[in-house]
Amino acid sequence: MCGRYAASRRPEDLAGIFEIEKWEPEETLEPDYNVAPTKEVYAVLDRPLKDVEDPKPVRQLRKLKWGLVPSWSKTPEGGARMINARAETVHEKPSYRRAFSTRRCILPADGYYEWVTGKQERDLEVEGRKKRPRKQPYFVTPADGSVFAMAGLYEFWRDRTLPDDHPRAWWVTCSVITTEAEATPLAVAPADGPHALADIHPRMPLMLTPDRWDDWLDPARTDPAELTSLLTPPPAGLMRAFPVSTAVSSVRNNGPELLKELEGPEEGTLF
Repeated sequence: MCGRYAASRRPEDLAGIFEIEKWEPEETLEPDYNVAPTKEVYAVLDRPLKDVEDPKPVRQLRKLKWGLVPSWSKTPEGGARMINARAETVHEKPSYRRAFSTRRCILPADGYYEWVTGKQERDLEVEGRKKRPRKQPYFVTPADGSVFAMAGLYEFWRDRTLPDDHPRAWWVTCSVITTEAEATPLAVAPADGPHALADIHPRMPLMLTPDRWDDWLDPARTDPAELTSLLTPPPAGLMRAFPVSTAVSSVRNNGPELLKELEGPEEGTLF
């Protein structure tokens, strides 16, 4: 799954990486090292500009809310539960299939966090002794330092309780597509810890390599059979994972220190 990630790149950097043609300075977000559900995040998408006669899609950097609200939803409350869409079923689930057909995006990240229950705590659970598990967070990121381009969907939702000119009349929300975690060895693995992403969690965000960006973002591609071929996981061995401070477990904490690599898991959270 993807329940927390880091996104520190500036709009200027993302514009160069993704060949952005349009972004609004007033939508600039501060670097966020602890992105949690319902927060505003950057999304790269191809879409015609509003109030412009030319219908040609334009590569844009937009600010969206993480947690997809389907257009037919009566209220936005369910968005916090719809932060992830499974690659295996995204083409058929009512909440996602329309967005999958024409509203796909890329959610740029430095990488994502995932938590592993410490061995000592797991042993206690096996023994039947009640103890709240203390989980060790790991940060997963491309080994070469490149952007982690997560496949995503976006959707529009109209709040009918507000007038058309109200700034909150329209919600634009998004979801991260996830896939089965790689069981092959990591490009760089911690000496005392997981050696594959599947050792950390059975799911992972679907990362799109640059050769798939244009096809994924193209709104003219609407054939489900053609689109599902783009959901194939990237080549194995591109990622690294390392333990980070349990401070990231609290959404109140935010800063580059959360990405500092620890020499090993924190005490009491041994893998």
